[in-house]
Amino acid sequence: MTHARPPVTDRFPDLSAVRAPIAQANGLPNAHYTDPAVHDEERRALLTDQWAGLAVAADVPEPGDAIPITYLDIPLLLLRDREGQVRVFENICRHRGMILVSAPRRIEGAIRCPYHSWCYGTDGRLVSTPHVGGPGRNTHDGIDRTTLGLNEVRSHVWRDVVWINISGTAAPFEDAMADAIARWADFDQPLYHGGADSRFTLTVQANWKLAVENYCESYHLPWVHPGLNSYSRLEDHYNIEAPDRFSGQGTRVYRQIRGDDGATFPDFPGLGPEWDQAAEYIAAYPNVLLGVHRDHAFAIVLVPEAQDRTREEVHLYYAAPETDDALRKKNAAQWKEVFEEDIFVVEGMQRGRRAPGFDGGRFSPAMDGPTHMFHAWVAAQIDARRAPARAAE
Repeated sequence: MTHARPPVTDRFPDLSAVRAPIAQANGLPNAHYTDPAVHDEERRALLTDQWAGLAVAADVPEPGDAIPITYLDIPLLLLRDREGQVRVFENICRHRGMILVSAPRRIEGAIRCPYHSWCYGTDGRLVSTPHVGGPGRNTHDGIDRTTLGLNEVRSHVWRDVVWINISGTAAPFEDAMADAIARWADFDQPLYHGGADSRFTLTVQANWKLAVENYCESYHLPWVHPGLNSYSRLEDHYNIEAPDRFSGQGTRVYRQIRGDDGATFPDFPGLGPEWDQAAEYIAAYPNVLLGVHRDHAFAIVLVPEAQDRTREEVHLYYAAPETDDALRKKNAAQWKEVFEEDIFVVEGMQRGRRAPGFDGGRFSPAMDGPTHMFHAWVAAQIDARRAPARAAE
């Protein structure tokens, strides 16, 4: 006996209240943080159909560098080709689907499949098919190498983040991120990764969206970041809101970090006076958190590992390729402390989503605009993906 599939509206929570004006809106329902089925729906609507962050170009600094990455259970290969271009491919041989690269390494020649030794160039071309036509015959009329190159994933590098669009259906990156690119046009200049001591990973037992929501707003500053709030106070901050694109916060009081001798990092050249004491922090939807200051920047790529577990990959950048070691380490330690202070509230909100009486919560119309904007974007993307199924019911 077969059973009819339940309507979309029965399987997943209604999101109309999420898209309401902020004074009347509820936050996303609990299922969007706890239900594996909803998490799977979000993976498609929010992370594969959009431009999402995968890694940073600094992960593959030299031509031939390659790193296997599992993203949403998809085996991918991040590499820098012989021409220096960063590219992303599916990490599988086109012959029998074998994983090609199992650990980070420098590709000196070709990418060789360990199963039957089919070989690919770093540009993805299939260049060798040993014995494909029988022993000693490396070609066959039925195997057209020109059509059997690696499956390339659409990618773009901005602010050193490697953005990917797995579905291939998103607007061109320059259009999708036009507002953010224009807002930070002053910082459209070379970024230099600080190296091994300027990257760290945090694992958070919470849904990735909660990390975005917390990062967006400054409302929590006095209670969660008292040290930071002692000089960059809540009242020094302002909301940043670009509907359907990004949201976040800025501060009018940024205090440069100084070494024991009073030294600071070099500034990014050509900045206007408005950046002397300002800094901004935006969440570029869906999963990249960015920050800019006069003398350094950072990027955080949120990697959703499960509906209740997220890996945060943090990278710090500077205006010059060489910076003071001690000062760089001090800066990384300071930011790590700030980001670690957020973990208990993000994990606390995740545990709170197990309360059946929680209806998604309410927003402060004055303080929670950036978070509400993110919720509204999530709801809009999911509603758009559900629309065909609703129409068919």
